[in-house]
Amino acid sequence: MKTYISRREKNDNLVVVFGGWGNDEKAFTPLCSEDSDFILFYNYSADVPLVLPEMKKYSCITVIGWSMGVWATEYLINKAGIRPDFSIAVNGTPLPADDRYGIPLAEFEKTLNSITDRNMLKFYLRMFGDKKTYLANIDRVPARKVKSLADELRWLYNRIMEQKDPGFRWDVALISKNDRVFPTENLLAYWQRIPETVYAVLPQPHYLFHSWKSFAQLIDYCKSLKSRR
Repeated sequence: MKTYISRREKNDNLVVVFGGWGNDEKAFTPLCSEDSDFILFYNYSADVPLVLPEMKKYSCITVIGWSMGVWATEYLINKAGIRPDFSIAVNGTPLPADDRYGIPLAEFEKTLNSITDRNMLKFYLRMFGDKKTYLANIDRVPARKVKSLADELRWLYNRIMEQKDPGFRWDVALISKNDRVFPTENLLAYWQRIPETVYAVLPQPHYLFHSWKSFAQLIDYCKSLKSRR
């Protein structure tokens, strides 16, 4: 388990991101701005205590779970002692290895047993949707070793198999129409059954954070979706 932290003493807003499998801070630091503190949890590869800064008092805490990070949020958030004021699930569900509501189990296990540099390149191409988008965002592709990636996915698989849907409340769920990691129909099938969560389908790939210049813009967009209900 790793933690990336960016904070300034004057800030009273906090953005907490639970990242997806295979990623690091490079996927998210382009969205950081000086008006919010930022904490990223990633590389879920060991049952170790969460490394947290001494928590300040914030006027607003927003939690964002992306991909496997939706499940990771629900698994870890109580242990982290974080109580969000607003929560956003992005291209993931609390059941990430599931034939109906996540990545089909056979596909998940196939990935688990075939992690190589070549296959990871294919994964990152799927994550960004196509080669053009991948190359335009090459600075956001993580620098991770194959062993680290394999250890992380094995840990995730083992923990996911132990836990059922824990029922954390999400305010908004974003679903990409062009997702090549989580089947869009499975994302829809899950979030359509959760009446308290507002969902939106966007013409984006699995990684869609390049669509906003900052977390503030993304959060404002999601709050506008919530306010329309």
